[in-house]
Parts: sequence; C-alpha cells; structure tokens
Amino acid sequence: MLAQKTIEIIKSTAPVLEVKGTEITSLFYKRMFENHPELLNIFNHVNQKKGRQQTALANTVYAAAQNIDRLEALLPAVKQIAHKHRSLGIKPEQYPIVGEYLLKAIKEVLGDEATEEILEAWGAAYGVIAQVFIDVEEGMYQEAASQEAGWRDFKNFTVVKKEVESSLITSFYLQPEDGKMVPDFLPGQYITIRTAIPGEEYLFNRQYSLSSAPNKEYFRISVKREAEHSPEGKVSNYLHDSVSEGAVIEVSAPAGDFHLDVNDHSPVTLISGGVGITPMFSMLEALAKNTPSRPALFIHASRNEEVHAFKKNVAELMEVLDNGRAFFAYEKPVNAGTLCDHRGYIDTAVLDGLVDRDSIFYVCGPAPFMKAVISSLMSIGIPEDKICYEFFGPAMKFQLQEA
Repeated sequence: MLAQKTIEIIKSTAPVLEVKGTEITSLFYKRMFENHPELLNIFNHVNQKKGRQQTALANTVYAAAQNIDRLEALLPAVKQIAHKHRSLGIKPEQYPIVGEYLLKAIKEVLGDEATEEILEAWGAAYGVIAQVFIDVEEGMYQEAASQEAGWRDFKNFTVVKKEVESSLITSFYLQPEDGKMVPDFLPGQYITIRTAIPGEEYLFNRQYSLSSAPNKEYFRISVKREAEHSPEGKVSNYLHDSVSEGAVIEVSAPAGDFHLDVNDHSPVTLISGGVGITPMFSMLEALAKNTPSRPALFIHASRNEEVHAFKKNVAELMEVLDNGRAFFAYEKPVNAGTLCDHRGYIDTAVLDGLVDRDSIFYVCGPAPFMKAVISSLMSIGIPEDKICYEFFGPAMKFQLQEA
C-alpha cells in the first residue's frame, strides 16, 4: 500500500505528465536502450521510430498517475498490455531496469521541479504498479503453460505450407517442430513471431492475428506485404521472400483480449478493413464450426478486388451459417465489371441501412478506418460497450468525437 502523502504527490504531478509525458518516455527509451541494448531484441523497432510506443507508454503513465488511489480501475488496460508482454516474453527482472530509467528521464526532463520527494514518490508508485503487471503476467504465463499442449515463452514451429491469399497477403501454416498438437485459443487472438533476419543485429518480434478457427493441427497467420523499404516492411517482406516451407521460426502461445465471445448467442457483426480481415475470418470460421445458428454479418472493405483476401472462403462459410450475410466494399475496383456490394468507403449511411442494432460488433483494421467505423456506429445509436476493437501495434486511444 502507498502512503497517503505519496498518493497526493503522484496525483498532483499528473498534469505535468499530461503535458510532458511523451518527452519523458522518449528520453526514457533512448537512455534505456543506450545502456541495455539487449532489450532491442524485445521491443518493436518500428513502433519506436514512429513514436507509437513512446505515446502509448506516456498515456499509461498518465492514467496510472490519475488512478494511483484506485488501481483496480486500470485492470482492463493492464490486462491488455500484459497480454502483449506475455507474448513478447517480458520478465520480472526487466521491470527494475524500466523503473530506473523512467525515474532518470523524469528527473532530466523536469529538472529542478523533480524534487527528491517527488522522485521518491514516483519510485514507490512505480514499484506498486510494476508488481501489478508482474503478478498479472505471471498468471498469464502459468495459464499458457498449463493448458493442453501449452508452453511458457517461445517454441519452435515449422512452416508447413505457404498459400497466396491475394496480391498482398500470404498465409503461413505453422506446426510445432516437436510434432505435438497446438493449444486451443480464442478466435481473434494473436501470436508473436520472433525471428532473426540476416544482416540485422537484433531479433524482430511481430504479432500476427491467427486467421483460422482453433484446431489441434496448426496455427495460421496471414501476413500483408508492406512497402519494401518502409520500416513496417522489414519482417513482412522477409517472411514473404525468405521464409519457405520447411523453415523454423519461434512462436509464442496465443494471447490477446480481443476475441469472439464464444458463449454469447446474440447477433454478431464483424467489420474489417484491409488485413484486419485476419482475426475476423478466425471468428467467422469458428461461428460456422461451432454455432452456425448464430446470426452473423461479415462486412469487409478493401482497396480493390486484387488485394481482397478470403473472399471465396467467406462465401463458403456463408453457406454453412443458418443466418449469415457477407457485404464487400471496394474503394476503387480495378475492373469495371467487378461485382461488389458497395463502391467507395463504408460510411454512416451504409452501416445505418445494414446492421442489426441488437448485434455485438467487432472492428479491426487501420486506425483511420476503425475511427470512422466506430464513430459511425455510435452515431447511429450503437452503445460503446457493444463495440469491440483492436489496434495493430501499441494500444492507443483515439478521440471518437473528432470524427
């Protein structure tokens, strides 16, 4: 428990963190990596370069400061981050390193404003918050390891099949190198792929949604090829160009709190943009296999028909569902004769005439797409607590009211 004086100091410094949080976290990462470069084997370098991780951490620290006297309010966010940490193999012994350089960054940015009293308060608060993460993550590690065919950190998997799904997306079928079956997971969850790329100093970690329903034989990820020389393209191009059938890669146990509620039988609407179709297809396939009577609407937006993955597969699953419907939108079809349900963006008018108001909604895709879709859903009267969504990359909140 924190002393009341410590709580008062933390809450009084929260406004400063709101203003200077990203400056502090940017300096924190810079100093920490200078002194502990081995941690670059864990962190996503792209998110670092684009400032996403710094912003996400700043938001987390600010939220912790605001809620330091009621940490239970942070548990949903803690669990979401803990899923990421568990899938990356974050260890308890790394938390003191983070604490040390976070306090040093606070001191360096705030200067004389960061008195010894303030730094001591933040040191105590960080210790409490870190322990919450450590405890939650240990529970997740134990759960991952204790389930049938489970494991704790990373495990070698063999690429047993590569399959082209569209002009940009290729699927990789992964089976355990030891010949054992794969563990169960919830439709919508992801795995982390850890790989060494020739010529690169550090390991790369990328999280990919599982794109098939749970089965005992394999995991499947479906990877979009990013622009060749973009930071995002480093791993995706390596997988597309250099990882062939028979290759061995390291894989984490499935993780993530964005998933289909398999015990709910109310109508469900799955809305995706681009490669955001991957967790949605896992959900749709699971519905067809386990609860085909559940009403399901599958809405997908693609730039054009050439980049649209799983179109035929979705149509086949619709034949299995008792009350299923697919709706495809193309921004700019390549061919004039291409058939689709809508040309242009999925906007408020489209959703207003399409969705069941009693549905549970799942949304995944690029951030601008999700912001537009979620704002449109809310504007037609869908309660926010009926809308589930997931970002690619660090968890970051957007201001829906600006849409």
